[in-house]
Amino acid sequence: MYWMNWTAEADFTLAGLSSDERIQHFIFPIFLLLYLMSICGNVIIATTIWTEHKLHTPMYFFLGNLSFLDICYSSVTVPKMLIPLVGGSTKISYTGCMSQLYFYVSCCSTECLLLSVMGFDRYIAICNPMHYTIIMNKRTCLQLAIGIWLVGFLTSIIHTVFTARLPYCNSHMISHFFCDIPPLLKLACSDTFQNKLLILTAGGFLGLSSFVLTLVSYIQIINAILKIRTKLGRSKAFSTCASHLVVVILFFGSISFMYMRPTSIYSLEQDQLVSLLYAVVTPALNPIIYTLRNKEVKQALKNILCKTLILK
Repeated sequence: MYWMNWTAEADFTLAGLSSDERIQHFIFPIFLLLYLMSICGNVIIATTIWTEHKLHTPMYFFLGNLSFLDICYSSVTVPKMLIPLVGGSTKISYTGCMSQLYFYVSCCSTECLLLSVMGFDRYIAICNPMHYTIIMNKRTCLQLAIGIWLVGFLTSIIHTVFTARLPYCNSHMISHFFCDIPPLLKLACSDTFQNKLLILTAGGFLGLSSFVLTLVSYIQIINAILKIRTKLGRSKAFSTCASHLVVVILFFGSISFMYMRPTSIYSLEQDQLVSLLYAVVTPALNPIIYTLRNKEVKQALKNILCKTLILK
């Protein structure tokens, strides 16, 4: 079993975003800035929600989970992507590659479920406001959050095990800037039908069910908003879910393109572009999206800032 020894001892090489040094020097500060925006923005939101008592509601509880998840999401892929851009090694060990794959798929699966639960929360708030506090009580929110994280990280084990057991004997070069399932399947020198079937069934079921639940929630939300007689009432109702809707479109749109298409039309350039969108750009934009149209978060940030200045 030569391939088993090769897998255990050899390193993979990440193709990265570009081999042109001029392009590398140009894009490095851009992605470094996006990463810092993601970390700082999400830390600020999570801290604000944690410290401000007025934001201790189900909507902001799940938003805090999303902020923490985005920190994990971008930290799994971006640091390793930045290292080669400043002349660092493009090598990644087999163990490091599979670990990156596991945590990346875990974050991706968890976010699918989390966005669906956030959509359901908005559905209850708008369509059944009289029973909102009864349905979305603290215990229910905590159970949903624990379930989301457990399912996301347990689902990833299946994908990682099926990917890790493949014989990688054709090439060391991964045509991507991080270890993801499609480019790894390209390197395998055995039949990958089971892996592809797993992506379409287990991954597809989780992603599709999450998307359908979110879609149904928003159909009901839009229907309820249209029944509101006053323009001001419709505007207030829509503003509570507009930010989440934008994030849902960005996330599910890019995920569907990546994993729900035939491998015959695989393109490295397209995959890298879409991956950058949901693994780098979206986590950096989420804090901005959720704060620009949210008066409560902006007011809470002002309160914290004022308290900090007074203490100084």
